[in-house]
Amino acid sequence: MSEMNIRTLKQISGLYAYVGLFILMMSLSLAAQSSNPVIIIPGITGSELVNKNNGHTVWFRVSKSKTDDLRLPILADPTRMHDSLVARDLLRSVKISILPKFDVYGGLIDSLVTRGGYHEESWDKGRGADKALYVFAYDWRLDNVTNARLLVGKVEALKRRLKKPGLKFDIVAHSMGGIIARYAAMYGDADLVAEGRAPQPTWAGARDFNELVLLGTPNEGSALALNSLINGLRLGGIKIDLPFVRSMSKFDVFTIPAAFQLLPAPGTLNAYDEKLKPLNIDLYDPKVWAKYGWSPFDDKGFSEAFSSGEKRNIDIYFATVLSRAKRLHQALAVGPKDAKGGVSIHLVGSDCKDALDGIVLYQEKDKWKTLFKPSGFTTSDGQKVSSDDVKKVIIGPGDGTVTRRSLEATTESFITKIASILFPKSSKFVCEEHDRLQTNSEIQDYVISIISGKPVEPAAKPAGEKTIPPVVKPLFSN
Repeated sequence: MSEMNIRTLKQISGLYAYVGLFILMMSLSLAAQSSNPVIIIPGITGSELVNKNNGHTVWFRVSKSKTDDLRLPILADPTRMHDSLVARDLLRSVKISILPKFDVYGGLIDSLVTRGGYHEESWDKGRGADKALYVFAYDWRLDNVTNARLLVGKVEALKRRLKKPGLKFDIVAHSMGGIIARYAAMYGDADLVAEGRAPQPTWAGARDFNELVLLGTPNEGSALALNSLINGLRLGGIKIDLPFVRSMSKFDVFTIPAAFQLLPAPGTLNAYDEKLKPLNIDLYDPKVWAKYGWSPFDDKGFSEAFSSGEKRNIDIYFATVLSRAKRLHQALAVGPKDAKGGVSIHLVGSDCKDALDGIVLYQEKDKWKTLFKPSGFTTSDGQKVSSDDVKKVIIGPGDGTVTRRSLEATTESFITKIASILFPKSSKFVCEEHDRLQTNSEIQDYVISIISGKPVEPAAKPAGEKTIPPVVKPLFSN
């Protein structure tokens, strides 16, 4: 072979090598830019609420505001209930006096940024798409469908501004935030169908969303919400183990539509009589609330708790807010008959912590008592029922707040006679408390691996690191 031919072959080989290298670099570049933007949705009480007129923070703050409270003004239509409070940001951390700062959602954001390569952007000013991170702060007191429609509106507006009509977002949602995400994916900007009509998912949200990662979402609701509506305190935001910290009364919680939408879904409440035999109870019938003494109307402080105008609306509000809660559960319980429009659901939770999974009802001196804790009692015929016996029927495995049954929607799937109303693409269970799921490094790694599409090396803990028991214990998401 002549020297010229050899030289020509070398040139051709070099050209092919250059082209191959160019193609490889382009492929890597495209792969690096393939991650969808991600949205973090906190749970109930997980967003800061401020007075839009003066900028004063109302939630979260230790002491009660002198000018504002968290109670919404009662109207006949729960979807029209608003006041001067607006959501400013999700709760990144909480600091109380000299106590250590408590991480809420800040650690999750930091993990996505430092370990996942994401960059936080603003809904109004950000120009980011690839690996952009957005937080959806919302007024967690409001109707969940209202907030789901708000989420869809913000996403669609951002897509128009970015001039990316085909852009899809991944969602990481904690607790009640998962209810909002699911409804947005299944129904888009549509409101609930009228009572008596069968809901039919359109999966309109599939044009906006791709992966939904649900952390401790009460997909079947929780008996803790019933406890909050009857007794207050438990749902009123963040429970803090200090005596001087604010709490919420049953009257406060009664004005929060979202609290009703966390009640156990129709047909899923485990209720038992004094013999620990199952009871069939319709939580969405106001007459049932009156029968068992759950209604705030029967409380001696009712008249002073609400204005005359609110009391005129209260009966229709109560019936309507229960109806919307029931219809929301029914809308979410319609399992996908075919593909879910490209939306994938991932479940993350825990099943190593005791969680409230039912209630016991018994009569004492002609008054109904509702047990939310494993406490012993005496039946009407003098029989003793031990706390251990009660525990066997009302406590189940979960994350301390949400049961595994609710996260996986096991009962609703059984009722609808399908394998699962969720059909999760993946599930992961880590032994963790509900309010710490989003702060758990193993879960953070798992979340990053799902939304980035590649495995992540486990985060290394600094030598000598100690876990500080939380002073603030968020409840439903908190």
